[in-house]
Amino acid sequence: MERNSSGRGRMFVGNRLRITGGFIVRPDGVSQGDLTIENGIIVSMEQVASKEKVKGIDEDRVIDAQGAWVLPGLIDIHCDAIEKEVEPRPNTLFPMDMAFLQFERKLAGHGITTMLHSLSLGVGLSLRGEHLVAEMIDLIASMRAERGMIRHGVHLRYEVSHLTGFGLAERLISDGLIDYLSLMDHAPGQGQYHRPGAFQRYVMKNQGVGLDEVAAIVEELEGRRSRVDWAKLKALTAEARSRGIAVASHDDDSASAVERSLDFGASISEFPLSLGTAQYAYGKGMGVCLGAPNIVRGGSHDGNLKAVDAILEGVADILCSDYHPASLLHSIFKLESEGLSLHKAVAMATINPAKALGRADKVGSIELGKRADVIVVRKVRDIPLVVSTIVDGTVVHATQDFA
Repeated sequence: MERNSSGRGRMFVGNRLRITGGFIVRPDGVSQGDLTIENGIIVSMEQVASKEKVKGIDEDRVIDAQGAWVLPGLIDIHCDAIEKEVEPRPNTLFPMDMAFLQFERKLAGHGITTMLHSLSLGVGLSLRGEHLVAEMIDLIASMRAERGMIRHGVHLRYEVSHLTGFGLAERLISDGLIDYLSLMDHAPGQGQYHRPGAFQRYVMKNQGVGLDEVAAIVEELEGRRSRVDWAKLKALTAEARSRGIAVASHDDDSASAVERSLDFGASISEFPLSLGTAQYAYGKGMGVCLGAPNIVRGGSHDGNLKAVDAILEGVADILCSDYHPASLLHSIFKLESEGLSLHKAVAMATINPAKALGRADKVGSIELGKRADVIVVRKVRDIPLVVSTIVDGTVVHATQDFA
């Protein structure tokens, strides 16, 4: 295969590619037509499909999208699924480079063209200890410089009570290895553990410990949390923002929690726990990010906010896959079946997260002059499946046409 300047292997040789006859999802609506890509840029978008051969484009560089949807590539700002790729079962670590490369192929098949891998600096379980987090972030940086099927980045999830990890968080930000930063406070009485006993039940289930052991864990955690230097933490988020890194809160459970997040410079509220909290955050100008699995499954697995309610209420504008990449595309079409216009549903996983990250001038929508990150989607048994994924004008994933 020929290689382009980004190092990606080209499945279609040449610098021009045409996608014909598809239902193109634009920022303001959907129309059938043809799309022409040249040197990685969208150069033409005709809203009437043409069957005429285009000068300079051979037949083997044309994708027939008749009856299919043509969407911008999906942008996923919060997904920790890489952890399960590295450690699919407890204490069974696989080589990181092997896990990363295999996972990348899955992401392209799910239509995700930009992935911010969510890596947690905090509890020390799975891939979440300082050493392994640093190793994975270094791997992502080297892979991004060397080659890539899709666009990769890092979402650092920093647990505020993880005091020993503060220096690492500072270094990762100063070294330019972070694209997005969120603050987490997974402690009893906070966020998703705001209900009495919720944290204890979670720890007992996931770590297989008894009441005495969980009591000791809670005591140690609360001791660390009491020593958090909030002023120092605020300086960390200010440094991130000065470098163009978006800052997010996590699991806001009240208006006061949103205000605290705003004080830290957060511009995105991830997974607010109630409709009232989502309304408050959105009303304050924050982006509100919800999980696609919540939509696909019909509700929160923890009994918190039902995502579709906030979206139809108009107080949420970003979707992420959270822990299940396949859900992102499916949630878009699920929202359409719930009454949301397709182009508005698509925006929640494309242009809206691109805006939140400050990248909307280059990616996130099908518009002239933008980078050609595009997916072609068909349905099988009403399930949307990606048949072609194009990143920067290069076809990185192609499968059988199911029409």
